[in-house]
Amino acid sequence: MVVAGVVIDENDEQFLKKIGVKDSKKLTPKKREELAIEIEKIAKSVFVLRVPACKIDTYRSEGINLDKIEAMKMAEIITMCEAGKVFVDSLGANSHKFHSKILELVPDNQSELIVENYADETYPVVSAASIMAKVERDLAVKELKEKVGFDFGVGYSHDRRTIEFIEKLLKKSKELPPYVRESWVTTQVLRENSFQKKLKNFFGKKKDCKEGENEN
Repeated sequence: MVVAGVVIDENDEQFLKKIGVKDSKKLTPKKREELAIEIEKIAKSVFVLRVPACKIDTYRSEGINLDKIEAMKMAEIITMCEAGKVFVDSLGANSHKFHSKILELVPDNQSELIVENYADETYPVVSAASIMAKVERDLAVKELKEKVGFDFGVGYSHDRRTIEFIEKLLKKSKELPPYVRESWVTTQVLRENSFQKKLKNFFGKKKDCKEGENEN
């Protein structure tokens, strides 16, 4: 997980629009990298927090869900940035609930907090933060690919290469490396499928042995 925040002067918002800053999902990796350089030039501050897979697993084992984890990291950034007005892209449909969740974590903060769905499509500064987060995530994925020596794609469940990589890891060992999130639903499903396949093979072999004994 990567969470980012960007602090700008209000009069620089038009510049962000001018250079083409928008929701990071609508930009190519190359364009995001180009814009990240321009964003850093005008931003008063840029905050980027990486939350490794093993840390997320620890949070999840303590009963903290992903929404709460992201709210916690956003609260950290809000506390550090000391901005007069803060725009946050809400997780899930209930932006009021997410707003309350963040306020609980920064009760003494004096910033005006605006939490909306699709804020990265509405406010250029949120778009800028989403670009910085995405660029950092892309970098983390690239570093990990170089480390493991395998192209596992983008690391999302819709990517077949990612699924094949986790399946490959599960065949090697019951214990997954710390960079794979055990609490990820995809990991749990693949682990269950792997277990069921092993059971099927085991009982299939026993059946073959019994049939062989009957023939004797």
